Amino acid sequence: MQEKRYSQMSEYELKQEIAHLQEKARKAEQLGIVNEFAVLERKMVLAKAYLLNPDQFKPGEVYEIQGDPGMYFKIDYMNGIFAWGFRLGNPEQTEEALPISMLRTS
Repeated sequence: MQEKRYSQMSEYELKQEIAHLQEKARKAEQLGIVNEFAVLERKMVLAKAYLLNPDQFKPGEVYEIQGDPGMYFKIDYMNGIFAWGFRLGNPEQTEEALPISMLRTS
């Protein structure tokens, strides 16, 4: 059976998926399976992004990156649930995309 994409899930399904991923991540962490834990964390971040409204994130605005205290991200443009831009204070100034669930709104 083909799994549904996060973009095709309802809010309820996304919340169920996040709860399921949290449980799997908790078990992976307890067992010390670092790689699996990291993958599950990333999946949760993506699923949470689909619960947010991309219109709340504006190009030109600066947002704190959740889970990275003191690090800020300036959005150049939006593409779906991804904010494209640059980390402030990063000497390389490489463009990257972050799921909007990683950005803290005030």
